[in-house]
Amino acid sequence: MNTLAKILVFFLLSHSLVNAQEQNGQEITVVIENLKSNKGHIYISLYNTEASFLGKGIKSTISRIENNSCTIKFENVPNGIYAISFFHDENENKKMDSNFLGIPKEDYGCSNNARGFMGPPKWEDAKFEINNTSITQTITL
Repeated sequence: MNTLAKILVFFLLSHSLVNAQEQNGQEITVVIENLKSNKGHIYISLYNTEASFLGKGIKSTISRIENNSCTIKFENVPNGIYAISFFHDENENKKMDSNFLGIPKEDYGCSNNARGFMGPPKWEDAKFEINNTSITQTITL
């Protein structure tokens, strides 16, 4: 009986610690609106440095599209500076297609609705801060 009580206490403490760790950080909700179609998927990444921006994100996911839009949530994000980018893989080949000049043929976007001029969007235009508050980034095409 004593062993059972110890196991029960250990389980409850472990469960409490896991829940406390899961709640460590904020939530970033990303709403993408006005996509061309519901075909394919959205590939989206979260970045925490200028050096990694538009490369490998610290968190990435794939989302379905409904009513020419989608909503994605990044959970447990610590305070800091971040940026988001996505592309619409309409033909489901798992990459962003571009023409012979390198101009994207599929929808894409970044946080703060950042747009590039004669090139990709810049970190300075796409970055935003998380500071003890969950946020929503709406990207409208």
